[in-house]
Amino acid sequence: MGLLTQIVTLPLAPVRGAAWVVDRVLEAAENEYYDPTPVQQALAALEADLLAGRIDEETFDRREDELLDRLDEIRAYWQENSRPGP
Repeated sequence: MGLLTQIVTLPLAPVRGAAWVVDRVLEAAENEYYDPTPVQQALAALEADLLAGRIDEETFDRREDELLDRLDEIRAYWQENSRPGP
């Protein structure tokens, strides 16, 4: 019956192929969006700006809170999806 099923569903092959491509693109986009490295780099740059006097303490605190919230979101995503994160 496997060969018959393959013959009957052959016209759907392009749809299955397109769905596979969409799944791979979505997976790549999620991996990039939920990568903690850019957020960690932004935190380091933010601290350097504070130490160099380019930003004040209030700006640092506000932006640091935003970045730490983003890191929490990333960690929660990787824990929820049980996939190995970057």
